[in-house]
Amino acid sequence: MVTIKQLIVGFVSLVVITILALFLVTGWYIVDETEQAALITFGKVEETVTEPGLHFKMPWPIQKVEVLPRQTFALRVGYREGDDGNLEYTDEAKMITGDENILLADLIVQWRITNPEQYLFNADKPEEILYNATSASLRGVIGSSQIDNVLTDQRPEIEASVRDYLVELMEHYEIGISVMDVKLQDVELPNEEVRRAFTEVTDAREERLTKVNEADKYRNQLINEAEGEKDALISRAEGTKSERIERARGDVARFNALYNEYRNNPDVTRSRLILETLETVLPGTEIYILDSNNDTVNYLPIRPLERQTQPVQEGGTSNE
Repeated sequence: MVTIKQLIVGFVSLVVITILALFLVTGWYIVDETEQAALITFGKVEETVTEPGLHFKMPWPIQKVEVLPRQTFALRVGYREGDDGNLEYTDEAKMITGDENILLADLIVQWRITNPEQYLFNADKPEEILYNATSASLRGVIGSSQIDNVLTDQRPEIEASVRDYLVELMEHYEIGISVMDVKLQDVELPNEEVRRAFTEVTDAREERLTKVNEADKYRNQLINEAEGEKDALISRAEGTKSERIERARGDVARFNALYNEYRNNPDVTRSRLILETLETVLPGTEIYILDSNNDTVNYLPIRPLERQTQPVQEGGTSNE
């Protein structure tokens, strides 16, 4: 017969085997590089694991793990892929602008799971909440904008406004989702005639911007040329000023030297100045120095003597 002790031992052995089996089956988990895990103890997130590799935990039902991706997702709002593979607008794409015009708009939202605890427990369907919040944000911004701005050059501002509005909603809802970026895709009018008219308006605005850019480029070119000419004039003026200053200093130095010579020997200096002045005023004229004693006048021709001495100096010898 089986005794009570054997039953107890068998029951304990069964419990131990069960615990070991649960640990072997549910006591470990693997986190990939593109994943993150929420470690849940008795229904409460105890830790968020982002380190990739093999990790261990208490067996179920004490602890369990929810593995979530860390990649960036893209949510389409306003269009979907049809049966033929082409993209088509949905009802969410139809919007009314601030000036009461109808248009079709769609965008893509890039988002990530940044708080696993809020993502798992604060909302039943967080992606659906994100979709509805995105649609509401886009409608709110488009509804306060003019149709011309939406169709032409204000799209970056509209994208920024939608993103700011959507980020604020996600922080308020606390569903563990962070919005990374918002990209406005297509903004079109509902019928071909109106679409063609606004296309012409868009082309005209682009042409205007092109002309403005060309005018700014030409203006900048003229300004640069004027600046260069101004700098050249200033440089030439500075050079002329320096030249005149140095010339004046040279004239002052020569005058001071001549004045010193004049003070030492006034007569000789005066005669020298007279001769130099005559040579300057009457170039090529024969100059004679005359000296008279009584009735006899002796003269000394300067130019002929200079011409006679030049060949002698060139030949290197002279006959005395």
